[in-house]
Amino acid sequence: MYFSMLAALSQGVPKTDSTYKSRKLSFEEANLVSSYYTQDGNHAAVTGGIGSEKLTDISNAIDLKLSIYDRRYRKHSFTGEVGIDHYTSASSDKIDPRTISSASHADTRFYPSVGWTMENEKKGSTVGAGVSFSSEFDYQSYGANINFAQKTRNKSGEFSAKLQAYLDQVSLIYPIELRTGGGGRRGENDYATTPRNSFGGSVSWSQIVNQRLQVMLDAEVIYQQGYLGLPFHRVYFTDNSVHVENLPSSRLKIPLGLRANYFIGDKFIFRTWYRHYHDDWNINSDAVQVETVVKVTPFLSITPFYRFYQQSAAKYFAPYQAHTAADTYYTSNYDLSKFNSNFYGAGFRIAPPGGVFKIQHLNALELRYGHYQKTTGMNSDIISLNLKFK
Repeated sequence: MYFSMLAALSQGVPKTDSTYKSRKLSFEEANLVSSYYTQDGNHAAVTGGIGSEKLTDISNAIDLKLSIYDRRYRKHSFTGEVGIDHYTSASSDKIDPRTISSASHADTRFYPSVGWTMENEKKGSTVGAGVSFSSEFDYQSYGANINFAQKTRNKSGEFSAKLQAYLDQVSLIYPIELRTGGGGRRGENDYATTPRNSFGGSVSWSQIVNQRLQVMLDAEVIYQQGYLGLPFHRVYFTDNSVHVENLPSSRLKIPLGLRANYFIGDKFIFRTWYRHYHDDWNINSDAVQVETVVKVTPFLSITPFYRFYQQSAAKYFAPYQAHTAADTYYTSNYDLSKFNSNFYGAGFRIAPPGGVFKIQHLNALELRYGHYQKTTGMNSDIISLNLKFK
């Protein structure tokens, strides 16, 4: 794929006037993104809300965008992405602590996707669709989406809408002490599965207020049904008995968001984002993010950022040995607990006119680092690298 990109680029593009559009399939851009993530804490859901949350993840993804104009001068864009993640998890290894290293101690996720959009520049409208797939040892997901956007006549505002669905299968891998009749296991690496489906719809409105200010409002509704817990999450009751996490088979989520970008002169961009979230498990949350783009030179920028998040606990959450037999639903997963978090860091981006490291088609390089802290005691770090080819 990489050499095909270079071949397409080396052919060059003929000079055209403002009305002529090339009807040959052409390369627009490609991105290679790599990241390294590590975390630690002492509230692992696999061991009932106690124990190590140590985890590392290495991720690599490449995406490619091609475009072509049809006879009616509508622009068709085709995107493809392939990603691979590999993680190691100390808590997952406790699913079967008798083994030196269980099958879930480390896993690899593979996730390709393709998409298509058609933009009518004259009418200011865009339609599109996409499909995706994700697979790892205990989870498979099939996704599909359709989207639509329409700009106002003066191109200062745009309405967009999107529908998406994910049809998933969860492998029933229970903690070793709770397996009966093989615990859903049919073979050495063959487990029974159960469905989990998610359906979502979103709408948004973006508006250029003036030359310096842009804002966007968005709203989304997500409905999930099926097996919404994880079979290897233990829950310890007050009588010291151990159970598998049990959650309702449906969940309704409603996030509402507001974004605003303000341009302060030529060297500063001030980006803000706020989101309120509510679901029928009684989780309410608020998130605020502030990011500033500082252009040190026309080709070098630095981007410090900070995000604050707070949420209430789900009505089904309780810590280690706090649930009782009277509880119909129960979990000790601290992702569903009450907590606050802080995420901060910075990135830098270079995009010299002659190409990064004098490589003509390597258009930009971006390096980003972030540190995350939760009041539950979990801490994590992530560093990512993005190479853009145009």
